[in-house]
Amino acid sequence: MTTPRLQLTKITKRYPGVIANQAVSLQVMPGEIHAVLGENGAGKSTLMKIIYGSVKPDEGTVAFNGREVHVRNPQEARALGISMVFQHFSLFETLTVAENVWLGLDKSLSLPEVSASITGKAAEYGLDIDPARPVHTLSVGEMQRVEIIRALLTGPQLLILDEPTSVLTPQAVDKLFVVLRKLASEGCSILYISHKLHEIRALCNACTVLRGGKVTGVCDPRQESNASLSRLMIGAEPAALEVREVKTGAVVLNVQRLSMTSGDPFGTDLHAIALSVRAGEVVGIAGVSGNGQSELLFALSGEDRGAPVGSIQVGGKEASQLSPGKRRKLGLHFVPEERLGRGAVPTLSLAQNLLLTRRDAVGAGGWLGLKTLKAQAVEIIGQYNVKANGPAAAAKSLSGGNLQKFIVGREIEAKPTLLIVSQPTWGVDVGASAQIRGEMLALRDAGCAVLVVSEELDELFEICDRMHVIAKGRLSPSLDRADATIEKIGEWMSGLWDDAPDHHGNQVKERVDAAT
Repeated sequence: MTTPRLQLTKITKRYPGVIANQAVSLQVMPGEIHAVLGENGAGKSTLMKIIYGSVKPDEGTVAFNGREVHVRNPQEARALGISMVFQHFSLFETLTVAENVWLGLDKSLSLPEVSASITGKAAEYGLDIDPARPVHTLSVGEMQRVEIIRALLTGPQLLILDEPTSVLTPQAVDKLFVVLRKLASEGCSILYISHKLHEIRALCNACTVLRGGKVTGVCDPRQESNASLSRLMIGAEPAALEVREVKTGAVVLNVQRLSMTSGDPFGTDLHAIALSVRAGEVVGIAGVSGNGQSELLFALSGEDRGAPVGSIQVGGKEASQLSPGKRRKLGLHFVPEERLGRGAVPTLSLAQNLLLTRRDAVGAGGWLGLKTLKAQAVEIIGQYNVKANGPAAAAKSLSGGNLQKFIVGREIEAKPTLLIVSQPTWGVDVGASAQIRGEMLALRDAGCAVLVVSEELDELFEICDRMHVIAKGRLSPSLDRADATIEKIGEWMSGLWDDAPDHHGNQVKERVDAAT
């Protein structure tokens, strides 16, 4: 019989107050693309970190190519032939892309050689990135590209991928799958973590399901449906979202001729952005990461107050140069794509993190109503099914998906008139994704204007009434959801649109040159 590439036997890992993994066994064969499914907090990330040497198990054994190993750190893992792309990145922000990649490679290579290798791999996999760019200038999506390229450059025998397609166009996902299948055909084993059930069914030939830190099932995902995989993962099928006829009200967000030069030398300038969102509708913006999304969101949220006067109105009032706090008083609430650092302060408790955007627990003279603050946090934890050790839990102690649920809940429960959300369900499991999307639709039905910036096309098609595409700092005309297709949006993500009608039926003669 063929020796398994990876064999985990009864792996257990305990943390104070929680058992992350309990007697988990897992087998991956050479050339196998093996999915690991589970809710947020099910223990997937802990298990992957054990394989990669970032976490030491309390019990159990790890065997690689038939030999028991004790992987003490990621460097030893890479020496064995194990590479990993984390959902939360392990990059030094003050270093360049090439310098970050260089840290994990053979030091006999020169930095120019590493830069050339990055450029070659980026072109081969459709993950374009400039090796000379400092990491702190990259968007979250671009950082993930760096991680993928870094892992592939090590020539791994086992490649662990955590949510690898969240920043790719449908065409680029297809291309990545071709690459992964080729790697598998050459004997490389792949552990694939994703919440996109259709991807797992299309790509993987084996699947292990975790729930509450335990293995609850092993299956061939090619023989399963999305519904059956959901039942294995969360014990039920997520509730279907209710689709209703759109009854819009007044324009809440009005953006006209918004042009801005990025303050980042590696950023994307905005060119004559025109955008409107009415009360009672969800408008989506699709696009490959790094095409001006960050600059647009900075301008809309008030983090960048350099927008020309008259270019941004909220609720009919001039808001181009208002601070985020003053925009919140106009009813604008914002969920950034970066959970830790911008969406939440890692070391503060969940209750304390409410104070970043909520002031209803602050009394006269600036005194904090601690009981009120705690009660609000408890309510959000319960309402959004956040797995946390109570309102005093530090933000950094939560899994990425659970922290996202808390942040989204914090902003929705503030009852905004305009909610702007970036990547609302990035890295969130299928059950939590359905809940977050359902809450956004309920907010829309209550008359809120909702703007969603997402690289998850399935998400945009599911919840949006109208959609735009952003490419090279320019915004396409809007398309009603009924007129949009995956193929058309995918083409527009490359930066090309011609004579496209806007949502009023007017012809817009515009072509964005992808080489701009």
